[in-house]
Amino acid sequence: MQTNQELNAQVAQKIEVAPGLIILRIVPDGWTLAEFEAGQFAVIGLPGASPRYLYSESEGTVPDPDKMIRRAYSIASSSVNKEFIEFYITLVGSGALTPRIFALQQGDPIYLSPKITGMFTMSKVPEDKNLVLISTGTGLAPYMSMLRSALPGDGKRRFSVIHGARHSWELGYRSELITIERICPNVDYFTIISRPDSEKIKWGGFTGYVQDIWTRGHLAETWGYDPTPDNTHVFLCGNPKMIDDVCVILGRDGFKEHTKKEPGEIHFERYW
Repeated sequence: MQTNQELNAQVAQKIEVAPGLIILRIVPDGWTLAEFEAGQFAVIGLPGASPRYLYSESEGTVPDPDKMIRRAYSIASSSVNKEFIEFYITLVGSGALTPRIFALQQGDPIYLSPKITGMFTMSKVPEDKNLVLISTGTGLAPYMSMLRSALPGDGKRRFSVIHGARHSWELGYRSELITIERICPNVDYFTIISRPDSEKIKWGGFTGYVQDIWTRGHLAETWGYDPTPDNTHVFLCGNPKMIDDVCVILGRDGFKEHTKKEPGEIHFERYW
């Protein structure tokens, strides 16, 4: 049987970005956060007996109330910050863990893995290469950690963040990214939504999918030159179909997937 001793952390803050979308900050309870690289992930968990969010759906299989439900989530906070770990989480209504996470309040106990790991980092990217960070939904999280860990204002290479969502209100961290773009001349921030007809106020930005920013030439227009395998690495995080589609497009332009055996310019992390 699991005990409360395994709930080794607490909720420091829960911020509702939009219905079904939160930023969750967790602090360790009596221990120190481990060192980590921006782009890595940690595991958080709750017992099966934990209450579910009021507006969640019924779950298909009821978990054992005495066992811990654990899932890995990319870290959104800076690797320099040692006070808390931040996560960007979307509600899976019929899921096992997220409805229990959404029921949490400030001060509630939660499990946070002391070990932080993952290969989705900038460590394999030469410092003279541009970075295009493409994401859908909460796939933005590791990029927030990357930008926050080393605010890229030196101008040595370009950072372009491309974030796609169905609706404008699901574009989390938008204000912060706009601010970063304004103070860092080598940072570009692109947003694109796929359901503009649902907007209560007319959307004046890009519409479609994240790959359209690339194929329509918006990135090249902003840079003043084309992103190529010689000058750019591309990170992809989020919807697996998006990753597959963008990899096909990048492949046509000569980009290759990065692997341990063969270095390349495409790095990705699939969600769900």
